[in-house]
Amino acid sequence: MLFRQFFDTTSSTYTYLIANKKGAEACIIDPVLEHIENYLKAIKDLDLKLVKVIDTHVHADHVSGISKLRDKTQCIACMGKSQNASEIVSMEVSDNEKFKVGDLELRALFTPGHTDDSYCFLLNNKIFTGDTLLIGGTGRTDFQNGNAEDQYNSLFNVVLKLDDSVLVYPAHDYKGETVTTIGFERKTNPRLQVKSKQEYVDLMSSLNLPNPKLMDIVVPKNRKHGVPLEIQMQFNGINVQQLKTMMNQKKVKLIDVREDFEIQRDGLIEKSIQVPYTQIENFFQNIELSQSTDQFVLYCHSGQRTYLALQKLKNSNIYHLAGGILNWIEAGESVRRT
Repeated sequence: MLFRQFFDTTSSTYTYLIANKKGAEACIIDPVLEHIENYLKAIKDLDLKLVKVIDTHVHADHVSGISKLRDKTQCIACMGKSQNASEIVSMEVSDNEKFKVGDLELRALFTPGHTDDSYCFLLNNKIFTGDTLLIGGTGRTDFQNGNAEDQYNSLFNVVLKLDDSVLVYPAHDYKGETVTTIGFERKTNPRLQVKSKQEYVDLMSSLNLPNPKLMDIVVPKNRKHGVPLEIQMQFNGINVQQLKTMMNQKKVKLIDVREDFEIQRDGLIEKSIQVPYTQIENFFQNIELSQSTDQFVLYCHSGQRTYLALQKLKNSNIYHLAGGILNWIEAGESVRRT
């Protein structure tokens, strides 16, 4: 497997680039805005195609590069499912859901505590722990709806249930360490030597740490990485009622660009066909749109992927459902479960 680790000295943030091999599809975990060009250079040098960019949570100490990478590469911005995730990213993953990056398969683990939207991502014998488990420490729990009891459960009932040999790659380190293992942290991490949940809660509440210097600026910025509905509408966007009208006229081809696990989780609109986002350009290369009397409408989870798809397709005869299937369901329309 191809693996690169980047470090931001200002916020002590680690960013990870992973792919199966050179020339393959890749993803980036926890990118920092100021280092976008470094990531893009590495992607070019390794002949990779960036297909997903992931944030483990809404960061408070640096501005994420998630939206900049999305805009520059048309990759899928991804986070774990939470109250605000659909406003930030184009693909949500729920606890224990698996998703693909080329031939690699990652599993999302919901691990709240540091924040209420914290997730870890497991890839074979590696786990990317964000701020849940650090090297010799654990993430603070005193802001962004953090909760020490939740973190105790995330650590002892989820992360530490993994095999001792699993490699731990955190989102931060302040002492120059780059990697650890579950077993080493279990034995040596001072915050994991507690005998009860209450002891852990008392330990975390006694830290009295100062807030990150840029938290009041960074957190609001990191909650606004999504593509707003009004922007989606400007690129051949249609609303739910317009789509229903087109469907009643029976001149519409509905195309769902989501991945299999999303369709199984949330259902799909009746009479849709599935063409995953990464294959949408190839699909339309074989269709003579100028000769077709049908209208094509793409939809995804929140409209953000189809907004990007229309920019790639550059065809005024293709439309997309702004707000995606989320808006369809919110409007009370039915979906078919698979």
